[in-house]
Amino acid sequence: MSAAVTFGLVWLVAANVIAMLPSRDHHWRAAYALITLGVPLLGWITYKAGPLWGFAFLLAGASVLRWPLIHLWRRVQGLAK
Repeated sequence: MSAAVTFGLVWLVAANVIAMLPSRDHHWRAAYALITLGVPLLGWITYKAGPLWGFAFLLAGASVLRWPLIHLWRRVQGLAK
């Protein structure tokens, strides 16, 4: 297993642990930090392990960070109207 995939798995575990902790701002600060770390990590995983692993980690990250994606989708739909 490459270092990129290992760091990706650590990111997924950290994201799930953060989601279990209580938060006053409903985890938005943590979500921004995870997105900031996850985007370059996703590129590194795709580069080192291939597009199949990259897509798998994209789906896993999207399932963990689904609310920021839902809010982004709603904002994009609002701009299209």
